[in-house]
Amino acid sequence: MRKLRIGLIGFGFMGKTHLWAIHNLPFFYRMGDAPNALSFEAEVAAVCLSPRAMTDPEAALAEAARYGIPRIATEEELIADPSIDVIDICTPNPRHYDTARRAILAGKHVLCEKPLTVTAAEADELVALARERGVVCGTVFNNRHLAPVMRARQLIDEGRLGQILSFDFSYRHNSCIDPDRHAGWKQMADFGGGTLADLGPHVIDLCHYLCGELSWVSGHAQIAFPTHKKSDGGEWATDADEAFYLLCGTSDGACGSITVSKLVQGANDELTFTINGTRGSLSFSLMDPNFLSFYDATAEGSPIGGVRGYTRIECVGRYPAPASGFPTVKAPVGWLRGHIGSMANYLSSVAAGTPASPSFEDGAYVQRIMEAARRSADEGREVRLC
Repeated sequence: MRKLRIGLIGFGFMGKTHLWAIHNLPFFYRMGDAPNALSFEAEVAAVCLSPRAMTDPEAALAEAARYGIPRIATEEELIADPSIDVIDICTPNPRHYDTARRAILAGKHVLCEKPLTVTAAEADELVALARERGVVCGTVFNNRHLAPVMRARQLIDEGRLGQILSFDFSYRHNSCIDPDRHAGWKQMADFGGGTLADLGPHVIDLCHYLCGELSWVSGHAQIAFPTHKKSDGGEWATDADEAFYLLCGTSDGACGSITVSKLVQGANDELTFTINGTRGSLSFSLMDPNFLSFYDATAEGSPIGGVRGYTRIECVGRYPAPASGFPTVKAPVGWLRGHIGSMANYLSSVAAGTPASPSFEDGAYVQRIMEAARRSADEGREVRLC
């Protein structure tokens, strides 16, 4: 069975999440040469830590060893290492493009955290380069791999919703409400930050995945707090959106909204969507990740004896093969399950030599939508996409 060796670049919150997913593949998926099994093994062969972590190499090596990583290396060493099959990018947004470009030119397969790049032009360049070099490149849109989202796509593909008429996608946090909280790089324009760039890729991709391509967008950015505190106690002028609101429509005529906000009191990780069609509707919340709500408008609806109404479909741990059913299909799942599904899906494409989905093309599509949204907000007009 083929072993895929991964060079992990970046070891913050997302780097550790990717490592967890790779380590736990054997628990959640059948592996081996049997039908409906993953045909590969995967290991993180080395990790590239942040420059700040590398100021103390001994402590950095101990940190890597604590997580079972045998060595640390520079980004250049990982990309040049002929034994490394995949470069996994978990660094801040502005570093994605250069790292991915050099890795592709070196013949590496690449998995990159969202957003793929800072600009659409950079993303399009990476798409073309990956095609030219024949490597498998994927963008991490982990929410596609939650069981309720997979079930939603299945119901849509089966025609159970009929023609999609309207939709509402949102992702809400509370992290920008306190102006005394120190601003991090995700809220800084120089780092490709802002709420649209941080939360937007998830819901834009889900809207595209479930409802189809967008044909127009009309956007509005919001900065509620003009200043925030810096870590040194001084004031920092807010230079990236704290919330972003989109009205949009698909090429098939559906209309809806996409909202991303870090200005919602009481929110934790509130990713939600509702999709309405001629035959039914769907509703989902990431804070209730074990269920998908489905309204079947074709069901009997008589005054007495009808069965029409929202049904909560128990998705929980019911993943299709090669999922192993660990720990049990009835056990509740959470945010991490989407990441292990994302990793299994991408590495399966690398092992089989087939295109990844979601791909760099999907990442580039999201970049184009975000740029159109910002242009709409700046110019105060609707922007047509096709």
